[in-house]
Formats: sequence, C-alpha cells, structure tokens
Amino acid sequence: MATIRGCDFPDDYFYSVEHNVWARLEADGTVTLGATSFGLALAGEIVSCMPKRPGREIELNRAVATLESGKWVDSMKSPISGEIVAINEEVEANPALINQDPYGAGWIVRMKPANWPTESTLLVTGPAIAQAFKIRMDAEGFGI
Repeated sequence: MATIRGCDFPDDYFYSVEHNVWARLEADGTVTLGATSFGLALAGEIVSCMPKRPGREIELNRAVATLESGKWVDSMKSPISGEIVAINEEVEANPALINQDPYGAGWIVRMKPANWPTESTLLVTGPAIAQAFKIRMDAEGFGI
C-alpha cells in the first residue's frame, strides 16, 4: 500500500486521480467504486451519500453518487461506464463509514463495466500511484 502525505492507496486498485475515485475489479467481473482517502481528506467528514440506483446506466466520468460533507457537496464521478448493479446501503444509513474505511466497508457502488479492458487503461495503478497523487497533492497545496 502506498501512503502519501498521510493518505493510503492500495496498490492493486485503479484510480481516477482527477476525480479522487478508486475502482476494484471483483472476481465476478463487476467493479466496485469508492472515494479515495485523499479525496476524503479534502472533503472532510461525509454526512450524506446518495448513490444512483441499481439498473442505472452510467457514462464514463458521469455521477454515480452525490456526497456531502459539512463544507462540500459534489458528485462522485465514475471512472468507467456501465450499469450500477449494487449500492452500499450501509453507507446510505451511516455515511461515516466512507471516512472510516474508504477501501473496505465504505465502498459506494458496484458496476457491471461496459468496457473495462479499455477504460481501465485510463486509470492509475501499481507503482504509478504514488507519483500521480504527489503531483495532484502539490497542485492542491495539500500537506505542503
């Protein structure tokens, strides 16, 4: 796991650095999405999570959920296109889970990807994670 300026990034996940979203390919071919620890550090404590409903087709870089903190409201953009097949009802009831365990219990939606082989190449993974997020953190003035 890469840790950059106090933010963790599991090495085997895929990241949209621009949108602070992670993606994890599951054994059944679905892809689970959530917010990065860096994005959450910027946003603060999440107080509301409103994901789009299962069955909804989502285009690349379009909203899959709306997240709200005490200082911020924004849509979580999907780093892939596809159909939402599941939402994390636990985070709807207890949005604090997103901050407490962003890469585990705090996942937000699961999707059936339309084009994972191509769209996953647009995401950052493995050794490139640290450098990509250092550049983004510098641009945001985070932890400097």
